[in-house]
Amino acid sequence: MGNLVRLIVGVPIAAFVTIVLFFVMTRLILVEGAPPAEDVEDRQFSINDEVAEIEARRRDTTIEDVQQVDPPPPPPQIERQRAEQPAEGLATVMGAIPDFEAPQLNSDSVNFSVSDRDAQPLVRIEPQYPMRAAERGVEGSCWVRFDVTPDGTPTNIDIYQCDSSLFERASIRAVERWRYNPKVEDGVPVARRGVETRFDFQLSE
Repeated sequence: MGNLVRLIVGVPIAAFVTIVLFFVMTRLILVEGAPPAEDVEDRQFSINDEVAEIEARRRDTTIEDVQQVDPPPPPPQIERQRAEQPAEGLATVMGAIPDFEAPQLNSDSVNFSVSDRDAQPLVRIEPQYPMRAAERGVEGSCWVRFDVTPDGTPTNIDIYQCDSSLFERASIRAVERWRYNPKVEDGVPVARRGVETRFDFQLSE
């Protein structure tokens, strides 16, 4: 009960005190804190409103000046010459063209024949001197007999006479690398038999 009385009495007193303090503080602020009034001069800034005229340099050219320009000279005319046609005929200028009689071809008048020939060598390679014969100073000759096939290849190579057996192998190897034009009979390649050749083995001094 006592608290309620205190509240009822204290609230109006507190409100009154607050209002009094508010007015006092407002007065003090207006009296002491107000700054002195100063005269403010009116300051004006002016910008030059005048616009400088810029004179554009113009080229005084009129239509009359344009019309007075001299046109370029016309291109030179080239005189065209026309070829004169010959009054004389071609036969008169070059002479008469002789007449040729066309040849008559028939199976009886034409004959294509190939002459017969014997085997002819195309590639001949000399044998190498055997090293053993050279070391011993052996010299001599070796006779070789062989056949030639229709395609020109030596075959059936045989040594039928030789001064030393040291030369036989070298002679056979040389003939194996030879090549021939084959023998021809009646236009047909045939085998050639019994071709003979001789190799001489001599040491150089």
